[in-house]
Amino acid sequence: MKPQNNIVEYTLEASEFNWEIKPGKTIAAWGFNNQVPGPLLKAKQGDTLVVKVVNNLPEPTLIHWHGIRLPATMDGTGEVQQPIQPGEHFEYRFEVPDAGTFWYHSHQNETVQMERGMYGGIVVAADNDPIVDNDRLFMIDDMKLTNENAFKKHGAIGRWIERHDGREGSTCLLNGKEAAILHMNAGQVERWRFVNAASARYFLLSLGGKPFRMIATDGGLLEKARTETELLITPGERFDIVVGPFEEGTIINIETLPYNRTTFLKAKKQQYATIHVTAEKPSKAFIPEQLNWIESLAPQDAIANRQVKMSVAPSLKRGIDFLVNDEMHCNDEPVMVGDLQVWEVSNTSMMDHPFHLHGFFFQVLEENGKVPAYKAWKDTYNLKPKSTIKIAWMPDNRPGRWMYHCHILEHHAAGMMAHFEVVDPNSPAAPKQKPVHSCQLKQFPHHKTK
Repeated sequence: MKPQNNIVEYTLEASEFNWEIKPGKTIAAWGFNNQVPGPLLKAKQGDTLVVKVVNNLPEPTLIHWHGIRLPATMDGTGEVQQPIQPGEHFEYRFEVPDAGTFWYHSHQNETVQMERGMYGGIVVAADNDPIVDNDRLFMIDDMKLTNENAFKKHGAIGRWIERHDGREGSTCLLNGKEAAILHMNAGQVERWRFVNAASARYFLLSLGGKPFRMIATDGGLLEKARTETELLITPGERFDIVVGPFEEGTIINIETLPYNRTTFLKAKKQQYATIHVTAEKPSKAFIPEQLNWIESLAPQDAIANRQVKMSVAPSLKRGIDFLVNDEMHCNDEPVMVGDLQVWEVSNTSMMDHPFHLHGFFFQVLEENGKVPAYKAWKDTYNLKPKSTIKIAWMPDNRPGRWMYHCHILEHHAAGMMAHFEVVDPNSPAAPKQKPVHSCQLKQFPHHKTK
């Protein structure tokens, strides 16, 4: 039975304000409702979210609802919506059909606006969610700041390195705070929802080596919990884990371990927060053995009907270009509603790229010829250097303009993205013709560089 549809309303005001990252350290942030991250939006599966976005920034903005299966007109990109100008507002309205962990963020001048704090979390609950004693959202971010706590700018060499690597800073934030100290009760079991909101940082989660249970990713619950001690969360990805119970007095470090994604800046171990386990409380938690059932869209040997190549090429003008099928910011072929898509997505470069598909979930059928360790619904997936994945996804009846791209923001801005049309075959506006390929940077003014 379909969950009852209720209307849940929020107002988000985008503005510049002073935000204290830690005592004595304040930045001139951009964000929503004078906080970083913005307000946590909560709804139940099947509800309709109505979000009024008021822009009090000195430049236009757009809001993308990352992971939500919504109409194309509500996706919050420059292809489907006029930017919200300073002093103006726009109302987003859409149903949230899936339970899980999602997030919202600027999709206008992202390399600047998201770096300064223009993002927030979304939690959609379901009646059959696992029972836990506490449910927390942890948004991971970093900032590159000067000694005066201003956002750092670069000369020509620094801009080139940042274009190549993506922007990583040494100020590491969890829920907008540096070196946060949190508490949980002994004997209890908690659900921690992680969202990687960073521009480029790969977050290799560790709790100081303590085991935890992974129960969900981008598109909701896995079929069964998986016990892990490390978990790679790339920009744009979400993972939910279950932790505890722990003994009183235990100290847990939320940290990232070094991950080599082939950049000039070498990764190192960094701590984001410390959890202190306090007095014991009884637990009501229940994590069922069978969490979900995920029906396979296609077998591993399904024939691909599209090739997507993500690559890097030298450029005399820009130093380096980031490409999809050898083009920058290109238009890909349309897909028809109800026509199962099986794509081979390859990364021919020598660096990692997190592939993100707007508006739809996909299943990874294989990676480099091997079946993944578990089934999951994904909208963001890491492509290692010289690797290929085969994915399957179904374009349901939400025709319109969509996109996919690398979720390292600087790579996206530098060309590693493509638009495509989802077409209703029964619509009069469904001619069987290829779109005109128009891949010039000048046609995408919302992608600015620092």
